[in-house]
Amino acid sequence: MYQKFEAFLKERNLSPYKVALQANISQPTLSDWKHGKSEPKRTTLEKICTTYDLPLSYFYDEPASDNKENTLTQKDERDIEKRLEAALADLENEQSALMFSGEPLDDKTRELLKISLENSIRIAKINAKKFTNKRYQKDDESEQS
Repeated sequence: MYQKFEAFLKERNLSPYKVALQANISQPTLSDWKHGKSEPKRTTLEKICTTYDLPLSYFYDEPASDNKENTLTQKDERDIEKRLEAALADLENEQSALMFSGEPLDDKTRELLKISLENSIRIAKINAKKFTNKRYQKDDESEQS
């Protein structure tokens, strides 16, 4: 992320010292960030973005797949697909469950429901990975290999 900050400095012809003064950030904070001793806190980035009228997303334009917590394995994808199919099968069997305002769902609405269910299952899986103890995550990864 510091590379993005350096690009910002070059773009605006600024020094880290000047940014620290104007954004009310300590110089050691920027130095630690530069040398990889720490990652910037959200509040630090917000100060920089507010001072220089930048969107916060400026520093977060990396693809989400680089974030280990947000990556799903092939096993996770299969689990999501199985859960989705099971949920849809349950809804198909329960005729009253597939009614909207007393009328049966049309194909378009049914497809939107499927997409919504898939996204919900995917988010739940990502959140489960994010909040799973690291010790158990490593055990899961070694079993998948």
